[in-house]
Amino acid sequence: MRIGLLTDGGYPYATGESRLWCDRLVRGLAQHEFDIYALSRSAQQEDHGWIRLPAQVQRVRTAPLWAPEDDGHTYGRRERRRFVGHFTELASAVCGPGEGFADGLYGLAELAREHGGLYAALRSELAVRALESACRAPGARRTVHAATVPDYLAFADQLERALRPLSLDWYGDDGLGAVDLCHAASGGSAALSGLLAKRFFGVPLLVTEYGVQLRAHYLAASEGELTAPVRALLAAFQGRLAAEVYAQASVITPGNTHARRWQEKCGADRAKLRTVYPGMEADRFAAVGDGDDSGDGHTLVWVGRFEPAKDLIALLHAFAEVRKEEPQARLRMFGALVHGPEAATYLAHCKALAAQLFPDEAADAHAVGDNPVSFEEIGGPEAPELADAYASGGVVVLSSVVEGFPISLVEAMFCARATVSTDVGAVVEVIGGTGLVVPPRNPRALADACLALLRDPERRERLGAAARARALELFTVEQNLTAFRGIYLELISHSPVKREAVDEDGEPLPFAHPAEAHVPGHWTVGGAASSGRTPRWADRQDPVGGGLVGAAVTPKEARA
Repeated sequence: MRIGLLTDGGYPYATGESRLWCDRLVRGLAQHEFDIYALSRSAQQEDHGWIRLPAQVQRVRTAPLWAPEDDGHTYGRRERRRFVGHFTELASAVCGPGEGFADGLYGLAELAREHGGLYAALRSELAVRALESACRAPGARRTVHAATVPDYLAFADQLERALRPLSLDWYGDDGLGAVDLCHAASGGSAALSGLLAKRFFGVPLLVTEYGVQLRAHYLAASEGELTAPVRALLAAFQGRLAAEVYAQASVITPGNTHARRWQEKCGADRAKLRTVYPGMEADRFAAVGDGDDSGDGHTLVWVGRFEPAKDLIALLHAFAEVRKEEPQARLRMFGALVHGPEAATYLAHCKALAAQLFPDEAADAHAVGDNPVSFEEIGGPEAPELADAYASGGVVVLSSVVEGFPISLVEAMFCARATVSTDVGAVVEVIGGTGLVVPPRNPRALADACLALLRDPERRERLGAAARARALELFTVEQNLTAFRGIYLELISHSPVKREAVDEDGEPLPFAHPAEAHVPGHWTVGGAASSGRTPRWADRQDPVGGGLVGAAVTPKEARA
């Protein structure tokens, strides 16, 4: 089948959060064709280019969300009237409890498809006036009542970027109309393209969220310089968009129970939710996990990014308590610096605190002091590979106060290491009783748990073996691919084949489509065939389109 993979700030770019699991998905399901529709987030991301794409990627089309995309079109009187009506519906739903978000959203999409010009319209005086009226209307939330003209302009700028997929030329018989299934690799703007593909062509939509997009928007807005009314407007818009995405998606696959709870709060139907854990490469940790070396029993290991969310300050204070009772204990911290002045400042602060808590102790006046805490980078002489970092210690520690799916924890489990973690995000779900879990921001509890494992080698070995067995059962690439392979087949079995396959001479190609796309049975919704009811897919006429299988192109040629 032909899959339209929708990404936002990730695959196929060399940088981005979704690039790894999307690449594993595309390479692992080589029997399918993939068209990539990618939104980029920065000029730096585009400058880094794409990763090497496999042969099953037939086409790549990209569009930036970071640069102005004015098509130069302006509206006449009739189009302006349509725009004001649709935008007012959307703005009223964002500012208050009223309905109409979906009608306004799809109305703007149809206007953009027919006439373009949405970039200028969303930044026009008409949009600002409609937004002001919605904010001051009876029933609007109290926070948005305080918005001023600069707030309206700031929100209009953010809204135009979020709605930019509405104006792309991806929605045609040679674009998303030619795919059998849209798979959005995240919610938000990426899934917006899937909404329109379903609206215009009836293409089923699958949404995967390993980190909930709405939660990420909340965190990003709170850390930025936006005012309270703008943050409230953005949160309301993202919430309404998430609710519409979840309502229209055929299946939603959260990456863990933590993400699933967020989706349910946003209105996702439980019947559509299926947890699919991220797939990770277990082979790279096999040598450590299957080996006899259980690591240095006096060494704690931390692996991650040097950033405030990891709460390294609490970890250092906890290790100070450990050091008092176990003088030979060491803490090795492996990671990569998050780019930016704030991250560099945080790392410098952590190093200064380590130097203050653990002054270098020399054996005599002529010896060089040694600090029990070290800050190291993956790829250095002591840890040339990531597996070497986990192998260097007997206990792996996670001290985060904010965490989605704890990747470093799963890697430690693959390495058969006992773990001590804070109870945040999906940690308890991932550990499942194979490690110790303590409350966040509690250095004393973290220290006690570390001491318990450092003093009990047999317990460390038992927990490590159980952790590796659990990770191999739940978190491998193979189980991830198996889950999506089944979901793809199920979704396509509920939808008609949209295009006729032909050979080089233009003749129909028999057996080109999977049998489950035609045969009713247990694939149909609610056992429709067995109950005598007409299956859902039989109620719709099977259109015959001229699907186009194009070749991959360069970013400049492909950008919409």
